[in-house]
Amino acid sequence: MLGKRVPDFSLPSTGRSPSHGTFNLSAHPRVRHSRDSLAAHERFKEKMRFPFELLSDPDEAVCRQFAVMKLKNLYGKKVRGIERSTFVIAADGVLAREWRGVKVPGHAQEVLNFVKAL
Repeated sequence: MLGKRVPDFSLPSTGRSPSHGTFNLSAHPRVRHSRDSLAAHERFKEKMRFPFELLSDPDEAVCRQFAVMKLKNLYGKKVRGIERSTFVIAADGVLAREWRGVKVPGHAQEVLNFVKAL
């Protein structure tokens, strides 16, 4: 998918967006996404004082689109979950960069450096 246009998608969103809690990729150049519930998103957003909305993917449609659902080890058991990933979708809708299997230390700065260089 890298270097190709990302198909439009719609997901439930936190906050009071103009589209009444629905996010459409085609209407927004920036995406923050997770498959957790909106209530959990609202609490996390408030706790972290994020100045942006968070998205929820309860049916995992966008997770499948980006192939982030994986079998992971949790205390020695195989569980299905999201592979921590970051995707930068350029203003023209093309997937400009992806990071998979992300480790937190230094990642935000790496993403910021990439976005600033666009």
